[in-house]
Amino acid sequence: MRGSAIAAASLALSLMALSAGPVFAQPPAQARPAQPTPAPAQPPAQPPPAPAAVQPPAPFPVGAKLAFFNPQAVFQNSADGKAAVARVNALIQKKQTENGDKAKLLQGNQQKLQTSGSVMNETARVQLEKEIEKQTKDAERFQQDAQAEINELQQEVQNEFVKKLSPIIEQIAVEKGLQIVFNLAEAGVAWATPGLDLTGEVIKKLDAVAKPATAPKP
Repeated sequence: MRGSAIAAASLALSLMALSAGPVFAQPPAQARPAQPTPAPAQPPAQPPPAPAAVQPPAPFPVGAKLAFFNPQAVFQNSADGKAAVARVNALIQKKQTENGDKAKLLQGNQQKLQTSGSVMNETARVQLEKEIEKQTKDAERFQQDAQAEINELQQEVQNEFVKKLSPIIEQIAVEKGLQIVFNLAEAGVAWATPGLDLTGEVIKKLDAVAKPATAPKP
């Protein structure tokens, strides 16, 4: 059933629950002493998407050679998928917190320059302006690096999930004597009898593999 493995390899395109938009707002390009540019805002963390519904199990049609499954539902309802989402969300939260701390420092210096710049001596004012410029560039670099790190982790967990999922799909296909297993997110299925939906079975088998083996009793 090599075809099943090849189809499963494309699931990363369907597992886009993690791929929200950019995590950070773009920082100001340059701070101006006369009218400080607002510090980069820390966007609120987006709530996780609601898990895709898993249809109640129905009898598998005898002799059926085709079936399908919902990759988003498997990802969002399986133990491995939930763990992957938690990993990405934890990194996003960490980077947003760090970004917020940097934004507060920059905003504080901008406010200081706005309120006290006119009474500072030349040396102190120039030094503060340079610090603001440095913080602005550092914030932009931090956001770019953080977004790249988040994107890399998203791709990593998707690849790991597909690697675990592919043999599960192939195993079920072999057990049921199937010729094709459709990816519901990409197949464009308008209607199918509920018994052909393998989503619940895929989740069950995936979770069974994910559970650590019970240690034998002495």
